[in-house]
Amino acid sequence: MPARSARAVPADVADPGLLPVGALPGVGPALAEALARLGLERVQDLWFHLPLRYEDRTRITMIGDLRPGERAQVLGTVEAVERGFRYRPQLKVAVGDDSRQTLLLRFFHFHRAQAEQLKPGLRLLCYGEARLGAQGLEMVHPQYQRVAESATVAMDERLSPVYPTTEGLGQKRLAGVIDKALALLPADAELELIPPELCARHGLTSLREALLYAHRPPPDAALAELVAGRHPAQQRLAFEELLTQHLSLKRMRAAVRRRRAPVLGGDGALRARLLANLPFALTGAQQRVAAEVIDDLAQSRPMLRLVQGDVGSGKTVVAALAALAAVEAGYQVALMAPTELLAEQHLRNFRHWLEPLGVAVEWLAGKQQGRARQQALARVAEGAPVVVGTHALMQEGVRFARLGLAIVDEQHRFGVQQRLELRDKGADHAREYVPHQLVLTATPIPRTLAMSAYADLDVSAIDELPPGRRPVQTVAVSNARRAEVIGRIHAACADGRQAYWVCTLIEESEQLRAQAAEVAHAELSAALAGCRVGLVHGRMKAREKQAVMDAFKAGELSVLVATTVIEVGVDVPNASLMVIENSERLGLAQLHQLRGRVGRGAVASNCVLLYQPPLGPLARERLNVMRETCDGFRIAEKDLELRGPGEVLGTRQTGQLAFRVADLTRDAHLLPAVQQVGAAMLRSRPHAAERLIERWIGGAARFVHA
Repeated sequence: MPARSARAVPADVADPGLLPVGALPGVGPALAEALARLGLERVQDLWFHLPLRYEDRTRITMIGDLRPGERAQVLGTVEAVERGFRYRPQLKVAVGDDSRQTLLLRFFHFHRAQAEQLKPGLRLLCYGEARLGAQGLEMVHPQYQRVAESATVAMDERLSPVYPTTEGLGQKRLAGVIDKALALLPADAELELIPPELCARHGLTSLREALLYAHRPPPDAALAELVAGRHPAQQRLAFEELLTQHLSLKRMRAAVRRRRAPVLGGDGALRARLLANLPFALTGAQQRVAAEVIDDLAQSRPMLRLVQGDVGSGKTVVAALAALAAVEAGYQVALMAPTELLAEQHLRNFRHWLEPLGVAVEWLAGKQQGRARQQALARVAEGAPVVVGTHALMQEGVRFARLGLAIVDEQHRFGVQQRLELRDKGADHAREYVPHQLVLTATPIPRTLAMSAYADLDVSAIDELPPGRRPVQTVAVSNARRAEVIGRIHAACADGRQAYWVCTLIEESEQLRAQAAEVAHAELSAALAGCRVGLVHGRMKAREKQAVMDAFKAGELSVLVATTVIEVGVDVPNASLMVIENSERLGLAQLHQLRGRVGRGAVASNCVLLYQPPLGPLARERLNVMRETCDGFRIAEKDLELRGPGEVLGTRQTGQLAFRVADLTRDAHLLPAVQQVGAAMLRSRPHAAERLIERWIGGAARFVHA
């Protein structure tokens, strides 16, 4: 597409991209403030604020040619208008055209004046998504404008971009500001930050043309290719965005590595005693990963290691050995978990293993109040050797005497920011050191994701289950056969075995058709004569939850009805049956975590995925994967494919992986070249790498220097 001529840039401005948005004509303080809410503070931020999707308003589609699921523009005449108040107010407008077909426009939010304007005989130009309704094709809340009887309709000259926006900033206004910013795009040589020889080696096309095409696709653009993100222009931009992500994490790692960490090279006496006391031998994988961690801790540069392993692979023992290495060297250890239940499980394990060795384990959680909390804080400040807790470990007022190792469990529930906060808690500015970091996850990270998302960490995998662990047989069963499933539980309990019944909501909700935990508990208590049924959910007090869990572990309860609070950290070897209600509503990783609660003993275990028909294609595929495999790494790859990286890593809320163009699943083929270009730039063009990070990440670049 031909490039528009750039507007003359003031002679004293070396880089127009660094101008504030307020320098653009027509951008006053109020508009600049609205743009700032989107992170758009400089002209270059607008260049890289890329469309979410495109609307084709370059042509009119006949109603007879509409297909369900397609977004299209229609020119029709109003044939009938009806206002209804059944269930809720709605306005229905039937329009027809020369194809002699009718399209229903349906509005749930409208005002009286709008309804009075829409009269039979009026011509409307409508844009929206066609879908199949009870009375044929319809559009819900389409955009529309009235067209005079004799007027010719002006078509757009190119596909219309739809941008991420914010309240008070309409698409038209935002597109106008971006147009003004694009007029300042410099020539290729000035805009390009990747060295020309690297661009040539990897076949990277013009960045300037890619940006102009992405913002202003011509009417003959391949819309399907653009929607899929596979157009060469988008792939060029995706490459640069993935490169920026890679560079930022590498810079973060380099910045941390430049700092010093305490050398935790103890004599190994405590570790030897722990291994001698354990009722089991470590697997080969545990021994290998533990050796990698111990080797890292003996260095004066900070360890940054992710230990991933499937449910039940024995990560906690590796963490305990790492903790003892720190204690042997005279330093403190902090272990942070995302939920109180999981943190309590770690507390019990660590106390069971470490206290016989004379190592005290302190507890610090958000629910601690008053004197108990003050005493715990004082012991931590005085040097309590091991501290276990939730995100409360990062709160104001928590002070460590000599924190040498921070262990973070289930990294995907936190974000880079929270990991850095815990590290900063232990920063000893007088001695100029930061603690080592060990990150644990039972959600195996697919290789493509680890290459990009965890470029700042070394990755170890415990890829071997302890001997005796048997794969769990999994079946998917419609809720219509619920009574049959309950009968199966009764038979298992009669044989002395135990079962979990997992509900996905605490409160009953007709809208979601999800069985409440309380209702399920009452139902099972009545149906399972002679079986004691317990109940655990997130709203119970920690002591109540623990009492129920202890009773279940001791075999006093046959069935535990629970919400997903039991997803991680609960170990009851005698439990051999797991029923998950509304399983179609959960992601693969969560289903796999829940299933991992059974299969921990010598008895063959089963998992029943109860679902509410009809199943959508995505839910059906998820349940099929669960039936076919117990391999957490295969499940993680499939989860990435189905849900995307932000969901798998739980980083959607932190913004760490909120890519604008790139998609790690779709664009994984770019990663090897991204890594080669990244290494070359950090080696020979560090200034250009810095500018690239600033260009794409902007305000979030503080993480890069963390």
